[in-house]
Amino acid sequence: MEKLKGSCHCGIVKFKAFVDPTKGMACNCSMCGRKGTLLAFVATDKFDLISGAENLTDYQFGKKTIHHTFCNICGVTCFHSGTSADGTLMKAVNLRCLENFDITKVEIKDYNGRAL
Repeated sequence: MEKLKGSCHCGIVKFKAFVDPTKGMACNCSMCGRKGTLLAFVATDKFDLISGAENLTDYQFGKKTIHHTFCNICGVTCFHSGTSADGTLMKAVNLRCLENFDITKVEIKDYNGRAL
């Protein structure tokens, strides 16, 4: 894992996170499937929101356990927030928002979010 920088399209929302950029999850739920996010999960203490907190809009659906945040200027989703099965607070970082991201180096696991 390495600490990497990321941002939304307009650059208002900026973050740093300890992420393994070679492993990602593609979820097929009604939200992720439409947005095309490629996610990596990190504990909240491995994630720093540098700027743009005031520009994040939160959207929840279904069981309302995941906070799907996006920049209210450009609409890009940099990360989601939620809790893992053991109760750990987590961030699901959108790998596509990382600086110098190369999708050809990512081992992608599919997740059947539609089944939830």
